[in-house]
Amino acid sequence: MNGEVRISFTKWGGHRHWEFTLEELGADGFGHWLGGRAGLSLQRGDEEPIEQPHDVVMLVPSVGCWTAYWNSAPSVIELYIDVTTLPVWAPGSLKAVDLDLDVARFRDGRVELLDEDEFDEHQLRYGYPADVIELARRTADELMDAVRSRVEPFDAAGERWLARFTGGAAAGRP
Repeated sequence: MNGEVRISFTKWGGHRHWEFTLEELGADGFGHWLGGRAGLSLQRGDEEPIEQPHDVVMLVPSVGCWTAYWNSAPSVIELYIDVTTLPVWAPGSLKAVDLDLDVARFRDGRVELLDEDEFDEHQLRYGYPADVIELARRTADELMDAVRSRVEPFDAAGERWLARFTGGAAAGRP
């Protein structure tokens, strides 16, 4: 693995969301790992691109409806997980539907579920089917438990991949 992967997230119904390109890093028992350097161009829909201010590694799990990101310092968020539909691979690309709910672990140890209001709003706006709503809520609950308990890959695995990618600069822990 040494190629690039174009990541394309949409909202329900095909509405463009985030798009960016990451480097393939490798795979392990948790899934496929990708990396992006500070300065990476991120674009949300038709908005102007922005630059990622820090290095990041992404895990696309072997099993599960989510994608996870470990951020290097100075990001105050150590770990950020998007609840999604099942990620779909194609040559050189990865696609998933972002289902709004996000789990974040901050560097001070707090774990929070984010964007519940957006999830509630989008259920109506985009007409999420009942099974998608249930999947997103169940996935978010499971992720919250796993992140709080530091169950792998949410303990040291992501930090190891980030340290490897950044040449030894771990995830910014003191």
